[in-house]
Amino acid sequence: MGMQFDDKKHLVERPASASSADLLEWHGIDWAKVNRNVRNLQIRIAKATKERDWRRVKALQRFLTRSYCGKALAVRRVTENRGRKTPGVDNVVWSTPESKTRGMTELKRRGYQPQPLRRVYIPKSNGKLRPLGIPTMKDRAMQALYLLALEPVAETLADPNSYGFRPYRCTADAIKQCRTALSQRTSAAWILEADIEGCFDHISHPWLLDHVPMDREVLRKWLKCGYMESQMRYATEAGTPQGGVISPTLANLALDGLEALLQQHFGKRNSNKVNVVRYADDFIITGASKELLEKKVKPLVEGFLAERGLRLSPEKTKITHIDDGFDFLGQHVRKYKGKLIIKPAKKNIKNFLDKVRGIIANNKTAKTINLIGLLNPVIRGWAEYHKTINAKTTYSYVDHCLWQALWRWARRRRTHAANPHLDAGRHQSHRDDVGRARRRRARHRKRLGQYVHVQRDASGTRWQCHDV
Repeated sequence: MGMQFDDKKHLVERPASASSADLLEWHGIDWAKVNRNVRNLQIRIAKATKERDWRRVKALQRFLTRSYCGKALAVRRVTENRGRKTPGVDNVVWSTPESKTRGMTELKRRGYQPQPLRRVYIPKSNGKLRPLGIPTMKDRAMQALYLLALEPVAETLADPNSYGFRPYRCTADAIKQCRTALSQRTSAAWILEADIEGCFDHISHPWLLDHVPMDREVLRKWLKCGYMESQMRYATEAGTPQGGVISPTLANLALDGLEALLQQHFGKRNSNKVNVVRYADDFIITGASKELLEKKVKPLVEGFLAERGLRLSPEKTKITHIDDGFDFLGQHVRKYKGKLIIKPAKKNIKNFLDKVRGIIANNKTAKTINLIGLLNPVIRGWAEYHKTINAKTTYSYVDHCLWQALWRWARRRRTHAANPHLDAGRHQSHRDDVGRARRRRARHRKRLGQYVHVQRDASGTRWQCHDV
């Protein structure tokens, strides 16, 4: 067995002699059968969870995490996603069939010890940096394996109006629920815009170990594995790493129960009009009055979060009237003369235009077809995201801005001599108008010269025309 570098200088496990048995074993997996077997086990786990038969849940989870199908699906997930070429602290990626097959055999609970995370930072929309923890390929595969067993439990116990990081749910579903809760004439008029400060970084480890229904020893190792930064290892005392496969599900499990708590105090269909719409750590709560949200709802939410080691962000949490509108998931929700209109938020539009203009500015000398290939996915993705709301006017404005940016790009690449029309622009300049008139007079004089001969007399004061 040897270690080699791939094209991007990442260590890749390669056998000393290529084994056709390993190659056929990975490519010969019947993925339809694998998915069917895992799905059947997950259904049994969900049924046991619904019946609150926790002993059976634990037995089925143990069976799934030790099964061949579960391990194959976990390795496939982490080696075929967008982060498959991103290594952890060991600088190893599983890019060959042999390494993937060998990775399946390494997914064992006995003797398992996760390596520290590789700390990287990505920019946030407010200019700050968001820390990410990148696990190794083996740790990612182990998390994906145990996620297969935890996901049925999390989905069964989840809040009805929780939409973030859940299968078959998206931001469009959350916006639809906002419309349902706010569109009627008698709907709630006040909204508590809540945002949790550093949700992933501050979740209490003891709370997770006591309440998350999975193997506690494996979970404890993940939470306490620490991270590497500048060749130094640091311990983690709270939070789940952003970048882990299982972290979003752990965060959802920590926040599930908020909707049930509010229903317990105000009822499911209540005169106070209290409703919750949550997407990950960003959520809104509606209410009949500002006083209700300030004095009753907000203290309940703060107490709920305090048990989990969390708190609301003072900068992003505020109470707003529906006539003033609020931004949620990149959309602006507001009532205009009693009619609810949802359209793209100004901040979202600005970020999109800045991104597109940046792509154009960074490709001033690129071929047209290459620039189109870079712009199309961005434009199509943004348009698809907003297609379910009132975005016609915004689409027209964005289309105009994109045309102007591309027109400037095209003018820069074309000289006046090569293409006078492009250089002139959409509207002809005064200089072009003067030049056109001068050329027109010259053509007229040329035609006139075919019939008459123009000559000045001796006094220099008059012109005389002589027939030719």
